[in-house]
Amino acid sequence: MKVTTKRRIKIVADSSADITALEGVDFGFAPLKIITAENEYIDNSELDADKMAVELHSYKGKSSTSCPNAADWLEAFGDAELIFCVTITATLSGSYNSAMIAKRDYEEAHPDRKVFVFNSLTAGPEIGLMIEKLCELVLAEKEFEEICTAVEKYSKRTGLLFVLESLKNLANNGRVSPIVAKMTGILGIRLVGKASERGDLEPLNKCRGERKTIETVIEQLAANGYDGGKIRIGHCMGESAANGIKSLVLEKYPSAEITVYNCRGLCSFYAEKGGVLIGFEKKGI
Repeated sequence: MKVTTKRRIKIVADSSADITALEGVDFGFAPLKIITAENEYIDNSELDADKMAVELHSYKGKSSTSCPNAADWLEAFGDAELIFCVTITATLSGSYNSAMIAKRDYEEAHPDRKVFVFNSLTAGPEIGLMIEKLCELVLAEKEFEEICTAVEKYSKRTGLLFVLESLKNLANNGRVSPIVAKMTGILGIRLVGKASERGDLEPLNKCRGERKTIETVIEQLAANGYDGGKIRIGHCMGESAANGIKSLVLEKYPSAEITVYNCRGLCSFYAEKGGVLIGFEKKGI
């Protein structure tokens, strides 16, 4: 099925992608929610993610997240004829399953239309790289099936590292052990880890102090296949560390293309105050 500018084409993601609009291609997103006993934060364009992170930092109770349901995804699909949909890793969220239900319903209602739903096995800036690739392929008017195959192949050559000062919210949601969570943040200890091939969180190093943490990130980038391609760095009130990583990468890889940005709601919830997420291309791109 040929993708042409005459067909209504849309790229869609859930809000874990940290993207609210694209240049040149129609874009929609389905918001996740962050829930406490006191507040419900909807991860849409109006959410003040930093304010939420500050409130959650001092909040003593339990918190959780809620993924988009099928109706949310159908609303995001709109009236497009060809839809490319990317979700947060299915290992950590039901967003992918909801999107698959929406795909089934949409294609049954519109037999001449196509929806591609892709489980990213990641979140945040690594999803951002995948969406950039989708945008590039759509604008090049590649075949629908060719685009689907190309983004799946591209995803094998991207990665995600993270730096966390706190794991409270991850522990509350059963994503990490409470014992591991308690160790992080004590005496300036930060956790450096990555998104595994299964789409869950894999701890790599415990570091004390910002400089040592940044140096460890640079080492892990190289160890995980980075060799000077694109890097996208999202942070939750961690601008100093994010810019420190950018500077050290550019010292070693002067031609690297790097963007630093503020995480939106869902990624801020899991990264927590001071957290940094690093999406990167591996060798061979």
